[in-house]
Amino acid sequence: MKLILAIVQNDDGHKALAALNDAGFSVTKLATTGGFLRAGNMTLLVGTEEERVDEAIAIFKERCHARKHIVSTPISAGIAGMYTPQPMEIQIGGATIFVVDVDRFEKV
Repeated sequence: MKLILAIVQNDDGHKALAALNDAGFSVTKLATTGGFLRAGNMTLLVGTEEERVDEAIAIFKERCHARKHIVSTPISAGIAGMYTPQPMEIQIGGATIFVVDVDRFEKV
């Protein structure tokens, strides 16, 4: 048995969650917050047989896409205490996926 932990952006996560459920996977959704942008994301927990791990990861690849986003970052203007926002392009979306072994599983 394997446990898949996938951290995805909210926009992608809802699509991935629905597709995983349609494929017969049991999924637990945790609301989480990203560190860099402090933006909402979700962590999906999927417990599955080892044979179905690649199927689940394929669903994440189909539904979770990276894209570019512009954010403003404070940059020093050279005058003490003054900052001018500068646009910066970053990549958001996609999925960060961990697959771990499960030593024991019980449903009570």
